[in-house]
Amino acid sequence: MNRDLPVADRQQVRRAALRLVRRDVPGFTATLLLNCLAAAAALVSPWLLGRIVDSIGAGGTVDLLAAIAVGAALAQLVLSRYAEKTGHRFSERVQERIRAELLDRVLALPAATVEHIRTGDLTARGTTDVAVVGSTLRDAAPEILVSSLQALFLIVAVFLADPVLGACGLIALAGIAAASRWYLRRARPAYLEEGAARSELAEHLAANAAGARTIEALGLQAKRTRAAERVIERGRTAQLRTLFLRSVLWPSVEVSALLPPVLVLLLGGVLLDRGQVTLGAIVTCVLYLRQLGQPIETILIWLEQLQSSAASFARIEGLATPARREVAAAAPQGDRIEAAGVHFAYEDDDVVSGVDLSVRPGERLAVVGPSGAGKSTLGKLLAGIDRPRLGTVTVGSVPVADLSPARLREHVVLVTQEQHLFLGTVRDNLLLADPSAGDDRLDKALAAVGADWVASLDDELGSLSSGAALGPDRVQQLALARVILADPHTVILDEATAMLDPRTARRAERSLAAVLEGRTVIAIAHRLHTARDADRVVVMDDGRVVEVGSHDDLVAAGGVYETLWRSWYGSRSAGAR
Repeated sequence: MNRDLPVADRQQVRRAALRLVRRDVPGFTATLLLNCLAAAAALVSPWLLGRIVDSIGAGGTVDLLAAIAVGAALAQLVLSRYAEKTGHRFSERVQERIRAELLDRVLALPAATVEHIRTGDLTARGTTDVAVVGSTLRDAAPEILVSSLQALFLIVAVFLADPVLGACGLIALAGIAAASRWYLRRARPAYLEEGAARSELAEHLAANAAGARTIEALGLQAKRTRAAERVIERGRTAQLRTLFLRSVLWPSVEVSALLPPVLVLLLGGVLLDRGQVTLGAIVTCVLYLRQLGQPIETILIWLEQLQSSAASFARIEGLATPARREVAAAAPQGDRIEAAGVHFAYEDDDVVSGVDLSVRPGERLAVVGPSGAGKSTLGKLLAGIDRPRLGTVTVGSVPVADLSPARLREHVVLVTQEQHLFLGTVRDNLLLADPSAGDDRLDKALAAVGADWVASLDDELGSLSSGAALGPDRVQQLALARVILADPHTVILDEATAMLDPRTARRAERSLAAVLEGRTVIAIAHRLHTARDADRVVVMDDGRVVEVGSHDDLVAAGGVYETLWRSWYGSRSAGAR
């Protein structure tokens, strides 16, 4: 059921890059201008050297030309340093924006997407891919920009020095162009495959670490080892592919880079004998072509990094795709939740099959059934975390899984046993539900769930939170307080108080009962006292809704619910004795 996140195509990546540049036009312009000036200054010395050669041949003086050449070299050094500094500052700002956008996109992912994406894929995109793009922006992008400008200026300069020799030198560079074209046509898919293999390996390692005890208890070590070997082999194959591409590119480039100066010297010697070119022009062209080799080599050195970074950027930009899809979702018209002909399967067999259900606004509905009946899955469908394979689940006539996280939180909130405490203060964790809430409202929400322990902390709401220090019961209380702050019209509780001790659980349930008055409450009930207090009870068995009615009516009917009630009530009575 796990799904891979999408990857942006080339056009989307180009648009994203242009968007980042437009957000810092002054920085980009300053970087471009300084690099142009540095590249122009680098052209002066070779040209002057050619003039010096011709001047010496004619018996002239060269003191002024030599002084200008030294001044041009110093100017190039200063301009290059400032250009590098400006470029790094620009790239760091861009990298900061990429990280911020990535976080915003992850938080904006639809709940249905988050539930089933591969954790390793998301982790790799948020760590390795961001790091690759960041290093490229910091190092590769300025280097490539500088080298590209230098190469362009040198090509123009060599033609101005002598068109015939310039054409000869550039024709000799055709080998580099051919090798680069061959490489670029194959590099993107190869690096995307390498990134996917890296994500799969991260996912596999995370799953093995999380389930280590289960693997050991069930004797699955050999099976998981074989699976790991397959994942590692995929990664090795992907890396060998990119290595092969580089091993073809570099020898071709190195050989091709030696040809232009050699051919210009050979042709220049012939033309010099015929009086068609001066010695100074030959020297200038050779120096320019030798100088041209340096920026070309720099570009090609970073070409591999650029391809890897482009693949990483495509994976980062791909996170925007799910968020774009849901922008068009209409606003719900009303609070009624409807499920019609709902089927859902994690693998092949349906775990929810043909469910029809209408939840009235303000109703308290309990969903009960034996273990594995599909109760929690139905709760996720009603909360928009899962999307039906067939049928529809709507709130206010709008598919609930199509709502953005912000809009969904205004309508439906699911609270389960498993809650996360985010890095930060207690206040930070509560403000996630409503950033505009003041401390008075935060205190009231905490009081509603019985979290009076916050007042005993050193800095109360400003205290740093830690799940290990607080314990699961207190983490759950903070999660329940977030529900109150989110203020949805429908709350789905899937054993939300199961991690609390009985006394605290009873207090939280009483407080929630008062706070949730007038709201729609759907309780996935494993403890049937919840069902007894509900307006209606939905009984599930083998993925289907088999009974619907009040507690008293279902007990009197003598069906599945009556059996469940007698079994639960009997075990409770026996425990009391």
